[in-house]
Amino acid sequence: MLKTFPVLPLALAIGAASASAPALAAFVEDSQLNLNARNFYMNRDFRDNAVGNHKAEEWGQGFMLRYNSGFTEGPLGFGVDGLGLLGIKLDGGDGTGGANVLPRNRVTGETPDEWSFLGLTGKARFAQSVLSVGTHEPLLPVAYRNDTRLLPQTFEGAQLVSKDIDKLTLTAGQFRSTRLRDSTNYEDMKMAAFAEGGALVGGGVDSDRFNYAGASYAPLANLTASYFYAELEDNYHQHYGNLLYSLPLAEGMTLKTDIRYFDSGEEGNTTVDNRNLGAMFTLAFKGHAFGVAYQDQSGDTGLPFIAGGTDPWALNTVTYHHFLRAREDSWQARYDYDFAALGMPGLTLMSRYVSGDNFKIGGAEAKEWERDIDLGYVIQSGPLKNVGLRLRNVAYRGSHTTDIDENRVIVNYTVKLW
Repeated sequence: MLKTFPVLPLALAIGAASASAPALAAFVEDSQLNLNARNFYMNRDFRDNAVGNHKAEEWGQGFMLRYNSGFTEGPLGFGVDGLGLLGIKLDGGDGTGGANVLPRNRVTGETPDEWSFLGLTGKARFAQSVLSVGTHEPLLPVAYRNDTRLLPQTFEGAQLVSKDIDKLTLTAGQFRSTRLRDSTNYEDMKMAAFAEGGALVGGGVDSDRFNYAGASYAPLANLTASYFYAELEDNYHQHYGNLLYSLPLAEGMTLKTDIRYFDSGEEGNTTVDNRNLGAMFTLAFKGHAFGVAYQDQSGDTGLPFIAGGTDPWALNTVTYHHFLRAREDSWQARYDYDFAALGMPGLTLMSRYVSGDNFKIGGAEAKEWERDIDLGYVIQSGPLKNVGLRLRNVAYRGSHTTDIDENRVIVNYTVKLW
């Protein structure tokens, strides 16, 4: 059954609070309306698939209309946000579906020619604290919404963010349901986690309660420390800690340190048991950025997270795979380059290689690797100014899994309507 929050009462409260013209001034004047158009093509080649389809290929056009109001004037301000999504199938889905770009009927496998979604969010502000109820696109380390296909994933729930204390951000909330990136409907949340041997952890149940709270403290401009606690009811609980530090070494040269730690345990009848420690060091100089990372896992399972496309905020979660099998250790080498340093602004390159081992699949020792290359360009002038093109190539190989070659072509354009 669909779980929703009472957005309508908040909207009525906004209307009551906004009865006078002066109260409406900031509500209207501070509002923004943006339209993002995204054309997304994806081809996934299953290199050694003995049965079934040997590829998944889908192509669609998406539109994302985002409205953010200001707040009514007064000690307690009210506002409302809106998210409108429209997807149009251009090709694929009939015999080549499964890339999670287009929605699919779970029984027939058919895909619609078009689909849409409307999400509303009521919000209230007091001092530097904002309460929002309704549709959310969270970018939290314990719940990071997926936006790697045609349309973004959303959650339904309530969230409170406070910045009343200098240099400290407090966050707390509860999500009651999620709409997946290739769906139009909200549903209960599920857990994803790998047990030793490669199978998914058993005992989990569909849940309509994801509770979280956390704090981020930035005592210096180049130093931030964060802590979050989360619980997917009857599935798992999770502690998260993070340290971000950027150290200037010389003119134009910096060393960035990113350390992340997860400690996850069972809830209900699951057997979740995981510790995940990762560290990444990135040296940046004159358009170049060289990064290395290592991720160590211990416990009887892999890191748990919300299933269905939600991105686990682990360091070696990359384009295709997340390298979070039970006891799996992995390392990453990454190189980025901004061609603006050569006088070609708008052109960027990202390349990385991730390798994982020390885990088992079906009782046998296994290993895997992934290589990603992204080439992006944003047009700088002319009638197509700000149109962005991204070419994405992925190769994944595993000793006991299906090998994958993948290509994505993404064209983005955002226009500010007001």
